[in-house]
Amino acid sequence: METLWSAASTLTARDVQDALAGRDLATTTVLTVLGRLERKGLVSREREGRAHRYRSVASREDHVAELMNDALDATPDRGAALARFLGSIPAAERASLRDLLG
Repeated sequence: METLWSAASTLTARDVQDALAGRDLATTTVLTVLGRLERKGLVSREREGRAHRYRSVASREDHVAELMNDALDATPDRGAALARFLGSIPAAERASLRDLLG
């Protein structure tokens, strides 16, 4: 996902593979992962000639916000989880949250 989020445009599986060159991944492995990400709704693809071009459906920030909501939904006491989270972040980030809330 990091490769797709940081891309300026859509990428082919080969583009993704090249971006991950240090990991020595087979094209079939990259295609398998992209297919799984597509089935999960995180990636979309469009055909271009014989290949497909892939892009992330949402931004990194949107994805992280969704993960945070999922984590909060998993606890019976959202208030306690939020309080614990707020207690664990630096004061500057708590101040930013206060500003965002209003």
